[in-house]
Amino acid sequence: MKPRKRIVPGRRMPVKAPVVAKRPKRAKSDLPSALGGITVLDLSTVGPGTRCTRILADYGARVIKVGAPPRRAGVQVEPPFYAYSARRNFKQVRIDLKEPEGRDAFMKLAKCSDVVVESFRPGVVKRLGIDFDAVKRVNPRIIYVSTSGFGQTGPAAQWAGHDLNYLAMGGYLHTSGRAMGGKPPLPGATIADSAAGGMHAAIAVLAAIQRRHHTKKGEYLDVSTTEGVLSLTSLYIDEFLATGEKPGPGHDVLTGRYAFYDTYQARDGKWLAVGAIEGHFYRNLCKALGCERFAEKQYDDNAQAQVRAAFAAAFKTRDRDDWVKELAPNDTCVSAVYSIEELVKDKHLAARSAFAEAQHANRGAFQQVAPVLAGMDRDGEPFEARDASRSDTLELLAEAGLPKSRIEDLKAFGIIA
Repeated sequence: MKPRKRIVPGRRMPVKAPVVAKRPKRAKSDLPSALGGITVLDLSTVGPGTRCTRILADYGARVIKVGAPPRRAGVQVEPPFYAYSARRNFKQVRIDLKEPEGRDAFMKLAKCSDVVVESFRPGVVKRLGIDFDAVKRVNPRIIYVSTSGFGQTGPAAQWAGHDLNYLAMGGYLHTSGRAMGGKPPLPGATIADSAAGGMHAAIAVLAAIQRRHHTKKGEYLDVSTTEGVLSLTSLYIDEFLATGEKPGPGHDVLTGRYAFYDTYQARDGKWLAVGAIEGHFYRNLCKALGCERFAEKQYDDNAQAQVRAAFAAAFKTRDRDDWVKELAPNDTCVSAVYSIEELVKDKHLAARSAFAEAQHANRGAFQQVAPVLAGMDRDGEPFEARDASRSDTLELLAEAGLPKSRIEDLKAFGIIA
């Protein structure tokens, strides 16, 4: 009998690269990068700040990640190599911002940049001497973005938190479907970090760049991820404020009140999503499922338990993909609930060039989600995946005008790397 391999705690066993649907070659765009010529200094390592700069980089901005030299990095989080699109199109500098000389080097970079993004706890950048007021003195056109969980002011400003906490405070968890015993769900994606924080910050930056064309001045942006969640949940918050209605699970169409907007299990144990809100879509679905008797009961609250049971029984008679093949093209608003393994093989996503190749110096070639938002730059594929240990510090400080002898001194003292 062969001895079993010992699994070291915290170390993942190697797995084969997943099969990704074959993509057609994409035509090169003749348009210039939307944010070409914009330089962003990124002081974040994870979360909303890095989500923001990921978006800006994919629109063509030059993003420079600012981190501490390795021996002074302390407990700084280092994401896995594939995270945040494997640092594609990012540059990186290593500067010890706690040293006066490091702060001066940062200011050299800030002087010739357009945007600074930071995600420290409120008050930290002021203590370091690199807050908005300090940077504005050397660069009046700077757009300075502070991303945080709860904002820079207010009773909760200093609270620690993560994605789940912001979704909780912003009402998102309360209005989502509940597990057994009424337990609020754990979302399958970091919606607060990605949309309420990262996209929120990116939109604010784009608006500030446009405003700067008119004012010729920079500005400070206080991005609260929780307030971004308020924006995402505003349909229900506004309903309560205007009418006194108390939204929650099962309150309306989008939160599970009706059978036509729900998920159902097929014969093979896989799941389907049904979103047949419009009347003609609903009637098409009823006919296809053999449930014509409920065609006029779409919004009848007294009939919903019966409709839901009938739909569930019908979907159980065939496998998921059989249902999708029949229903999806025929105006019923039915789709498969994909696993991650399944979605990367999807022919539609492949036709849309949703996945791209990246090349890492140590890890080799692998696939990743392409820059998929409308108007993003995709012409650089295959993308260079930047290793976390790689540094562009010397090159970028020289470009910013720091004398070579000064750069060498800073490196010798371990202030830069």
